[in-house]
Amino acid sequence: MPDYLDTDQGRRIAYHLSAGAGPGIVFLGGFRSDMEGTKAIHLEHWAKAQGRAFLRFDYSGHGQSSGLFEEGAIGDWAADAVAAVQGLTEGPQILVGSSMGGWISLLLARSLPRKVAGLVTIAAAPDFTEDSMWAGFDVDQRAALQDVGQVALPSEYGDPLVITRRMIEDGRNHLVLRAPLLLPFPVRMLQGTADADVDQAVALRLLAHATGGDIRLTLVKGADHRFSDPACLDLITAAVTEVGTSSQPEV
Repeated sequence: MPDYLDTDQGRRIAYHLSAGAGPGIVFLGGFRSDMEGTKAIHLEHWAKAQGRAFLRFDYSGHGQSSGLFEEGAIGDWAADAVAAVQGLTEGPQILVGSSMGGWISLLLARSLPRKVAGLVTIAAAPDFTEDSMWAGFDVDQRAALQDVGQVALPSEYGDPLVITRRMIEDGRNHLVLRAPLLLPFPVRMLQGTADADVDQAVALRLLAHATGGDIRLTLVKGADHRFSDPACLDLITAAVTEVGTSSQPEV
């Protein structure tokens, strides 16, 4: 059973926290995913074996946390992440952001720079509500958003995906690719070339846009959006290890 964190916004965030040495590792999941996914569990097992502190949690409207998904937006989920990192971790953390979690990790880096020791992104999807969803809507879908307040999209992951006008409008208040993005810590970005949800062009755009002295992108030929086969999981832990080593001060 998870533990729960009550946030200042009145939401209950389900989480699992493992004690250990720092810098701790925080896993930030994707859009409509939860903390029980392959990558989160694999990282938790790895962190425990390494004696490292580790946190995984569900955003509101996801998994075992309170709220309805359709009522949420990027700003809400970023606020959940801020509450979890500030309230549950000690010292700087290595953020591991998958898909939407990559966007949220960049928002955390902007709002809590002293809490970030390093960053690993996996198929990061910054600004996707604007550049993927809104940009891809046809005239009828945009009209439905304006008139009805939502539009339902088919999804290969289960039930239709309901996108609300609030989600699109809120996303515009949290874009990270339109203004300077300073990442003054080790950053490792992982991206599959066979990703059908987040094109590798997004990773290249983020790489070109971000500013920092230690930012690297690894493209994995043939890897899909899940990035969860054994070889990809090994790349994730290797990236976390490298970021953790690079973030330590020289003696």
